[in-house]
Order: sequence, then structure tokens, then C-alpha cells
Amino acid sequence: MSDLSIKDIALLAADAADDKKAEDIDVLNVQDLTVIADYFVICSANSDQQVRAIARSIDDKLSEKGIEPKKIAGMNDARWVLMDYADVIVHVFHKREREYYDLERLWSDAEKILRQEDKEDE
Repeated sequence: MSDLSIKDIALLAADAADDKKAEDIDVLNVQDLTVIADYFVICSANSDQQVRAIARSIDDKLSEKGIEPKKIAGMNDARWVLMDYADVIVHVFHKREREYYDLERLWSDAEKILRQEDKEDE
């Protein structure tokens, strides 16, 4: 098992998504808003192939640290892949589905965690 904090796991997933050119990567702290997870990682892709590549990259990077998903759903259709790592839930969306479901609006009270890349852009 990994010695990473839950926040570090979420940030590692976000970095893995970034490695495959995911767009609009958000890490949301939802621990005070729901019991289903502490963090959501939400990102977008431009094609079904990119959705799958991002999801595989996240799974590979977390597996390297001994972190295995409880469940991965949506890989066949690759429109919305949901990756359940217990305290971290990763959502890899095709761009249109992300706009439609608009999870950021649903979780607008969540604290947005800045990644190192976000801090450098400021």
C-alpha cells in the first residue's frame, strides 16, 4: 500500500491525466460535502481514444504506487470513465459529456485544489 496522502493520490491522478494532454483538469476537495469520497478529479478529452488513454495513464501511475481501483466503469463507450479509488473518484469525460453533466456546478461548494502547474500559471 502507498504512503501517499489522499490529496497526493488525487494530485498524482491529475498529473497522470495531464501527461496524456487532458484538458480542464480540476481537483475538488469534497470531503465536507459528501461521504462518497474526499476528492474528485475531473478532466476532459477530445476523443474516445484520448479518454481511454487518460484513464489507462491514471491507472498505470497509481498502480505503480500500489494504489488499485475498486472499480473502473465506462471504458467501453469512453464517453465518461469513472475510476473509483475509494477516497478519490476520477471522472474522465469526453468534452461534450462534461459540458452536459457539469459536475463542477453540482459540486460548486467544493474547494478547488491548485496543482503545481496551476500555481506556475498564476
